[in-house]
Amino acid sequence: MPIYEFECSSCGHRFDRLQKMSDPDPSVCPACDVAEVKRRVSAPGFRLAGSGWYETDFKKDGDKKRNLAGDVGASSGSSSTSSSSSSSSSDS
Repeated sequence: MPIYEFECSSCGHRFDRLQKMSDPDPSVCPACDVAEVKRRVSAPGFRLAGSGWYETDFKKDGDKKRNLAGDVGASSGSSSTSSSSSSSSSDS
């Protein structure tokens, strides 16, 4: 279940609530009991980063892997598809 962030327009009180996506949002502020609560837009609580996240991780072997994390100091195209052959040829 996702955690949603809410703010009261009347008193400025902010609070979080763990609820299902189908549950209705709270309408009354728990601090001042006024019906001025609005859902805030906030960043998600996780981030997929690093060199190990690929779009085709669970696809067939013939598909070209593409690094979803972006370039992390090196080109992501050739090093991700054949790491053993590219590492031996780059050492010489």
